[in-house]
Amino acid sequence: MRLAGKIAIVIGAGQSPGEGIGNGRATVLRFAQEGARILAVDRDLAAAEETTALAVKEGGECVAFQADVTREATLAAAMAAAVERWGRLDILHNNVGVSVGGGDKPIEELTEEAFDRVSAINLRGTIMACKHALPIMRRQRSGAIVNISSVAAFENTYPLVTYKVTKAGMVAFTQQADGGRYPGARQQPQPRRDRRRARRQGAVARQDGYRLGCRQRGVVPRLRRSQFHHRRRRAGRWRRVGQDRLTAHLSAARERRGGRAPAG
Repeated sequence: MRLAGKIAIVIGAGQSPGEGIGNGRATVLRFAQEGARILAVDRDLAAAEETTALAVKEGGECVAFQADVTREATLAAAMAAAVERWGRLDILHNNVGVSVGGGDKPIEELTEEAFDRVSAINLRGTIMACKHALPIMRRQRSGAIVNISSVAAFENTYPLVTYKVTKAGMVAFTQQADGGRYPGARQQPQPRRDRRRARRQGAVARQDGYRLGCRQRGVVPRLRRSQFHHRRRRAGRWRRVGQDRLTAHLSAARERRGGRAPAG
């Protein structure tokens, strides 16, 4: 089991009305199957308890906890409860998000109240949860935080303003927080090969909304290899693939003319 001995907090672990299973509940059940001990956090305590009962049936250890992401104090209490119960915190999974249910609309119809409500739930709640989890993980010198965004952050035709903006903000916050890591710690320089790999992966992330490993490129629909802007080493210099092809074409034309320069 890949998460044996790990302590996880899943925020948004309940279940919204509707068919199927929500992301938060599915995450709790999967974590339980992988051996984690879980604090299932939700504003609706009854929904969190239902998720907890399902996780226990899977053989996991899970405890329900009530917290509202729009109230920072309840998020801090959730982190403290996990540490008090199990002594550490290894995983924080932020899964809360709302759009139409929070009153989100196209910009012509959007109200100030709806914008503030959706922003508080989708973005501020994630930031405040990370605020109280990071000091614990830094003391341990280990831990992982997963923030669930959406392809709406990158989709140009998505019609609802606040959901899109807050999910894009979540991506930006996650990138900023990842860059900070340990305050004052010296960052080790990346080898050139790793920097090139990061650039290629970043190109995929910008176009599709999530990072893909080098072996997963083919799963992105309508994404051609040329869109990765990768480079090849040719003749001792770095050139783009298209420039290499042009150089090869001109060299072949020069050879056909017997080494003479083009006329004109």
